[in-house]
Amino acid sequence: MPHRARPMTGLLLFTGVNLVLLNTITPVYDFVCFHPYWERRRERRQKERKALQANGSLQTAK
Repeated sequence: MPHRARPMTGLLLFTGVNLVLLNTITPVYDFVCFHPYWERRRERRQKERKALQANGSLQTAK
């Protein structure tokens, strides 16, 4: 017995799943991108970069 194709059902299901994913991606993106971890990491790396620059400028001044 051959399988009956139901293109309209498949299209509606595909569209529905995409709408659900589209509506849930924004809060997930905001949570991940604006998590406090990234701010702490950015500040820590900035301090490390400044320390390396200061250390490098002290070594070249000698």
